[in-house]
Amino acid sequence: MGKIIAIANQKGGVGKTTTSVNLAASLGVLEKKVLLIDADPQANASSGLGIDVETIDIGTYQVLEHSNTPEEATIGCSAPNVKIIPAHIDLVAIEIELVDKENREYMLKQALESVKDKYDYIIIDCAPSLGLLTLNALTAADSVIIPIQCEYFALEGLGKLLNTIKSVQKIHNPELDIEGLLLTMYDSRLRLSNQVVEEVQKHFNNMVFETVIQRNIKLSEAPSFGESIINYDATSKGASNYLNLAEEIIKKNK
Repeated sequence: MGKIIAIANQKGGVGKTTTSVNLAASLGVLEKKVLLIDADPQANASSGLGIDVETIDIGTYQVLEHSNTPEEATIGCSAPNVKIIPAHIDLVAIEIELVDKENREYMLKQALESVKDKYDYIIIDCAPSLGLLTLNALTAADSVIIPIQCEYFALEGLGKLLNTIKSVQKIHNPELDIEGLLLTMYDSRLRLSNQVVEEVQKHFNNMVFETVIQRNIKLSEAPSFGESIINYDATSKGASNYLNLAEEIIKKNK
């Protein structure tokens, strides 16, 4: 049975999509079958894996609406062993459309029942907000990875997210676990980066992944070529960081 992992943080620019795409690709390279779900209206995970989002007719929107099945929405992408349910800008409207629906928080969970057994891992790239879209992802997920940028405001907003996760656990999904906090955009030359790492490890100790994602030019370049870091430059620091993270997750879930 596949494990569903949501990658969430209501702050933008903390490395959610970079993590979703490259973790999925790394798990794929380690011979796991992976489904990546783009649940962000910006559709960066889709374009980051070479999908032309303008040509998408069926994607996350239709799956959430239950007008199409996940199987119908799933397509191949540039990463081996990885399939994707892409997003399109029309996903913006889903929050408004789901408001009146019964069981609106469970739409994604219900939709994924049919594909859960077909993959080792299902990764959901969440939108940078705590709206209905992210709530659907957290309700459907078995666990959540929280990327935290090694910068001054890193811990700001984390309390709010942890409270949201607590209330999801209480009301919608008692099985939801925190897979781990992932430190991203780390620059060993900056005192601030090192302070943030120390601070997060002190507060959250065993909740923090051993793997830290370092700042890496190649990681920023890869999406513009529609490739994961593994395809774009397998020898880069970014590639080895994400492969380490994938191995850490596989080991943890044995």
